[in-house]
Amino acid sequence: MSADPHIVTREQVLEALRSVEDPELHKSIVDLDMVRDIQVGDGRVSVNALLTISACPLRETIVNSIRERVRTIPGVREVDVTLGEMAPNERQALIAKLRGGEVSTTRRSSFITPESPVRVLTIASGKGGVGKSTVTVNLAVALRQMGHRVGIIDADVYGFSIPRMLGVRGRPTMIDQMVVPLEKDGIRVMSIGFMLPDETDAVVWRGPMLHKALTTFINEVHWGDDMDYLLLDLPPGTGDVSITIAQTLPQTHMVIVTTPQAAAVSVAQRAARMAEKVNIEVLGIIENMSYYQAAPDQPPVYIFGRGGGQRLAEAQSVPLLGEIPLDPAVREGGDNGVPVILSAPESPAAKAFRATAERLVRRLPIPVA
Repeated sequence: MSADPHIVTREQVLEALRSVEDPELHKSIVDLDMVRDIQVGDGRVSVNALLTISACPLRETIVNSIRERVRTIPGVREVDVTLGEMAPNERQALIAKLRGGEVSTTRRSSFITPESPVRVLTIASGKGGVGKSTVTVNLAVALRQMGHRVGIIDADVYGFSIPRMLGVRGRPTMIDQMVVPLEKDGIRVMSIGFMLPDETDAVVWRGPMLHKALTTFINEVHWGDDMDYLLLDLPPGTGDVSITIAQTLPQTHMVIVTTPQAAAVSVAQRAARMAEKVNIEVLGIIENMSYYQAAPDQPPVYIFGRGGGQRLAEAQSVPLLGEIPLDPAVREGGDNGVPVILSAPESPAAKAFRATAERLVRRLPIPVA
């Protein structure tokens, strides 16, 4: 006598739940041991899942995903989902699993190791005001649109602006001593701005506190083991942050942002010299605010001069990766939290950012497994 094809089994439910991911940790709730109990009977399925914290901001997302997946099983008529909270020892076990079985409270991120496939890119400039953060967020979005998995560390602790430019707000989730980064448009983001009551609050720290914050962003944040590119938006200049990054992430590469102006190029050269001294490879130069063009049939106007980025690239024996035009849409996108690649995808600036990202990937491709 053959089995009734409409009888639902626990194994079917468990298999369906494997495709449900924790929206913050980006792993299956089954693999994370978040499924505590499954009851099946007469077309009704009850699932009890455990959250890392009871106040999980995405609990409804998890509930809806569980219901949606279980309802795809033939014979399921009703799905009940109840949520609980992990005990401290269960959270520690989960953190150890995320860290590859490591149980020590001291963590080293996987992308620190020489064999890591993650490409770490520092976006640097010699001086402020050249649009380094704007370049960072738009490159990140462009890389994401190309299908890459991307993260951003806002390492400009005193002058953080990534949260506003990406339009991401809130506080990261803490699982004991592990921080889960916020996410926007598929990009994982960590910034000191998420820790402050207001974005206008000042960070008044000496060097040791700055070093501690950056190493926390690198070592204690769960970036996941599936990233392709991690971008670090550095502060202008060649101070403590750049040295900390060089010491903590020896496998990193650098892209230098400048404007065509001779004064900006001269200062940007200092960032290149700093990279040489701490053994960071400079991949190339991005010239921002290269020109202004009022209309396609109008000649470009070189407001800040011409050719500065190319001269810097030649001096460093690296390619000029891109020339980004002055475009009001870039400023508007940054102010509104929607990068120009998303807010005005057909604008000259958006096209220039995409072309720059493509050249960057050719310079630093993801290794083929």
